[in-house]
Amino acid sequence: MNFDLQLLDAAKMRDLLNRFAGLSLLSTALMTALPSTSMAQWPQFRGPHGDGVVAGPLPTQWSQDESVQWRTELPGEGWSSPVVAGGTVYLTAAIKREEPATEKPAEEEEDAPRKPKPAAYDLSVLMVDEATGALTKRIDLFVQSTQAARIHKKNSHASPTPVIDGQRLYVHFGHQGTACLDLAGNVIWENDSLGYKPVHGNGGTPVVVGDRMIFSRDGAKISEVTALDTKTGQIAWQCQRDVEAPRHFSFCTPAVFEVAGKQQLVLPGSNVVQGIEPTTGQEIWRVQYEGYSVVPRPIYHAGLVFVSTGYDRASLLAIDPTGEGDVTDSHVVWQTDTSIAKTPSMIGYKGKIYQLSDNGIAVCFDAKTGDMEWKERIGGNFSTSLLLAGDHLYMTSEAGVTTVMNIAGEPEEVAENDLNERTLASFAVSHGGLLVRTADALYRIQ
Repeated sequence: MNFDLQLLDAAKMRDLLNRFAGLSLLSTALMTALPSTSMAQWPQFRGPHGDGVVAGPLPTQWSQDESVQWRTELPGEGWSSPVVAGGTVYLTAAIKREEPATEKPAEEEEDAPRKPKPAAYDLSVLMVDEATGALTKRIDLFVQSTQAARIHKKNSHASPTPVIDGQRLYVHFGHQGTACLDLAGNVIWENDSLGYKPVHGNGGTPVVVGDRMIFSRDGAKISEVTALDTKTGQIAWQCQRDVEAPRHFSFCTPAVFEVAGKQQLVLPGSNVVQGIEPTTGQEIWRVQYEGYSVVPRPIYHAGLVFVSTGYDRASLLAIDPTGEGDVTDSHVVWQTDTSIAKTPSMIGYKGKIYQLSDNGIAVCFDAKTGDMEWKERIGGNFSTSLLLAGDHLYMTSEAGVTTVMNIAGEPEEVAENDLNERTLASFAVSHGGLLVRTADALYRIQ
């Protein structure tokens, strides 16, 4: 059955389907050994392929005192997700600077209200030993002044996730600055020249494609995609959105995949999603829609690109990426508004698309037709992106409760695991275990 589904006419649908039919992640003190597997490295947001899908198996049951290998308190604030390479976990944090104590004026009354002073933050990289959980290094990169713009209550000054290309670590603090380090924490370059006025702070995570580090700059008055040269940190290219939008700000992370033997970078923003050639920045195609404050990372599955359009009412678009130019009217294969996420990123698996709305409704769609397969209420509010390991779907609420669901057949809840800590960052997976960042700490679940 179709639920709130807008399909193209049958002839156009058959034509599009024919075009893409062929395309198609010890003890609490110390781990004595880390097995060498493909799940040992987690180089970017949502894993090696940026889609949240791993082979598994992974732990399915834990609590604050069960299956926790270690828990490490983290300094500062940050909602960047962990990345892992060579036995080290990397995160970013905004660490409030201590202000010198000042004497209270003698004439001021004891109970007189005081206006809180704006805080200054060090924008930093944290390095944690994967085996022991020890915080081994802190590298302060930029200073956010007390004049920085206000951020959303669900944001932080360190929300974009780092990226590792094998030898280097790239960190991004939006309008505050971008840096490249080696994996020992030595700074190679910094670029703080790309400031702009944000709305609600920064959020979009960069990707690295060859010698290009690419990210969005969607703020109050700017809407563009920027690529830096990974060797120097200087601008390699910029691609303008060139779309009319009442609100320009968005917080999306690019997706990169191959179509007909050529790489495409897909990055939604307010009122438009673009397919871009990542080396040159040339736009290949675009689809326009009504939406802003776009967060979910797009995915590529079953020959289609899947995009959530953000606020106010999110739609899920299934787009054939083989076109050129403005393909709004020709290459949107199907579209639905049923329980679509505004924040969590989706999963594509075995011809199905799995979505989790911000208010906790999980939905499964057929990838090629958009038909709804099932819908389940999970409960809670959600910002973290979905993770799939084998046939197990992991969904973590903002309260720190992870629901594990078996989706091999009819959806079946396997476990509900409560860390009882606020959680907005997404999972990292390494050596068969889960890394979970909460408001105060980093956990390893084994």
